[in-house]
Amino acid sequence: MDSRYPSFYVSVKTRYPEYFAALEALGEAARKAGPLDEKTVHLVQLAAAAATRSEGAVHSHVRRALRSGAKPEEIRHALLCVTSTIGFPNVSAALSWAEDVLEKRKGASEED
Repeated sequence: MDSRYPSFYVSVKTRYPEYFAALEALGEAARKAGPLDEKTVHLVQLAAAAATRSEGAVHSHVRRALRSGAKPEEIRHALLCVTSTIGFPNVSAALSWAEDVLEKRKGASEED
């Protein structure tokens, strides 16, 4: 399994492979159900992760958005845009979680 994933996620995925296959199929079906491109889908999911105060999901969707071509400023902007909906404290927390990933990525690219 890919070491980019948290160990607990990997252990649950290993323990329940049929469940995860169904979950991944649902995610794929949802992404294909409409006209949004992959980057936009991950920015929408990032906003939802912020709304539910899910640090792990924010980390995951920041990584996925980056892989889909999103720039760090687009990620930050997506989070700022939900301030009036989810409130500044939630956005502030999500921005700090996003920075965890962005700073790690920046450090890795500087080492290359």
